[in-house]
Amino acid sequence: MMTTALMEARIDIACGQLRMPSLMKHYPELLRDALEQNADHLQFLASCLEHEVLKKQEQKQLHLLRQAKFPKPKTLQEFQFAHIPKLPKMKVEQLAQGNFIPRRENVICIGRPGTGKSHIATAIGMGAMLAGYRVRFVSVMQLIQELQLAETEYRLPRFLKSWNKYELVILDELGYVPLGEGGKLLFQFISQRYEQGSLIITSNLEFSRWVDVFGDPALTTALLDRLTHHSHILLFDGDSYRFRQTLGGRGKEVPHEQVRNEG
Repeated sequence: MMTTALMEARIDIACGQLRMPSLMKHYPELLRDALEQNADHLQFLASCLEHEVLKKQEQKQLHLLRQAKFPKPKTLQEFQFAHIPKLPKMKVEQLAQGNFIPRRENVICIGRPGTGKSHIATAIGMGAMLAGYRVRFVSVMQLIQELQLAETEYRLPRFLKSWNKYELVILDELGYVPLGEGGKLLFQFISQRYEQGSLIITSNLEFSRWVDVFGDPALTTALLDRLTHHSHILLFDGDSYRFRQTLGGRGKEVPHEQVRNEG
């Protein structure tokens, strides 16, 4: 007759071979629960498999979260849409389901500083991540620096190709400073993703002023043509959401004119 120790050894070996580390660790607890509940063999087997599936899903989400490199996780539940009344809440909620990603569509968030563009971009990215998509968040200036370094080291094609693994890339804060020669590299980056992967871009500038950032009217026109071909444009027309949050957290009333004048 097989001893308990031998049986446990066989289970450990099988869990290792099947790559079920969580089940290897927790099956004694699951067995104890099954005995206490007088569960039959099928119920016990089901609980073991369900436990492993759940743990693998949790591990995948943790991996995707680390890979995304969000500065700080944000959710739609945390965003107060009442402060940006013209922002279509239902549309934003639909975008957060990630359905635009298989269609290779883009999302462009445009509005004054502090109106919540980065929050919404991150929240949509978080929703996409929870749906299983590979997401990466990066500021425009950080990406420009990485593109320039890759070009200097003669590995730009390989660097551009490395971004293909992300089904959604979030480019934050386009428009705060002119890009100079970096604008051509960013154009190359966006062109490579055209109809290959989705982008979310946040910008404080309306489209007519993007030429101030890229410095080349022809390049800017070509860029906008690619970006807006399949895109959802979200306009953040309102008082500074971030400023309201800051003062609101201090328990102060926010004078309307004070908020309107905040940059």
